Amino acid sequence: MATDSGDAVLVSEPATGVRLITLNRPGVRNAMTAEMTVAWDRALDEVTADRDTRVVVVTGGGSSFCSGADLSWLDQGSDEDVTIDRLRDRMLPFYRSWLRPRQLPFPVLAAVNGATVGAGVCLALACDLRFAATGARFSTPFIYRGTHGGMGATWLLPEAIGVSRAREMLFTGREVAAAEALDWGLVTEVADDVLPHTLAVAERLAQAAPIAARLTKTGLEQSAAGLEASLQWEAMAQPVTMTTDDLHEGIAAFRQNRPPRFLGR
Repeated sequence: MATDSGDAVLVSEPATGVRLITLNRPGVRNAMTAEMTVAWDRALDEVTADRDTRVVVVTGGGSSFCSGADLSWLDQGSDEDVTIDRLRDRMLPFYRSWLRPRQLPFPVLAAVNGATVGAGVCLALACDLRFAATGARFSTPFIYRGTHGGMGATWLLPEAIGVSRAREMLFTGREVAAAEALDWGLVTEVADDVLPHTLAVAERLAQAAPIAARLTKTGLEQSAAGLEASLQWEAMAQPVTMTTDDLHEGIAAFRQNRPPRFLGR
């Protein structure tokens, strides 16, 4: 059964261990309004507090995934109270709220069901895996709105697709169709029925050993520090998993040619 976070964001449980978060303002193409941001944080708090959550899927209601930041955030007018410092103090929490998938302790998948613009692209990039509908398209037209890119765009795009293609997206602002996004590595797969496809992948991931999956996500985040940092992390994280009951279950299941039943301990 679906629950709501102020109605702007819906949370449901489509399968055991899987939580679906739906941005639910299709009338504004799921723009990141102040209302949506509060509801988003509440939804993430809810799924994180739920000890049974093993995988999260994020999608958009209606025909768009996310059209990015609400334009009123960009156009602050000439109010004398609007200063660079005050805008910065407002933007940083906004960025961090929407990039929280990077910090969540379990895998987060994006089911990109349609148009994805600006900060919406960054939200998709904050997810561990991205699946796109055949009609999905991606664009980062920040400079054609008169503003610099935000929400980690200048880091997340090069990380995902390389510097040259990131430059193309940021400088031209052009739309990248799903097939091209797949070729670039911006998305993992393209599917006609993207949400059912993504949920099927999520259900598969939910069957993995949860402690090992969580440590793997942390290890991937730390890998930017280089090989030696990764070796140091793995030399600690792998022994942690070797002391769990899940390790014994995984080996027994492999030997008995059956699906494992991991309990997260």
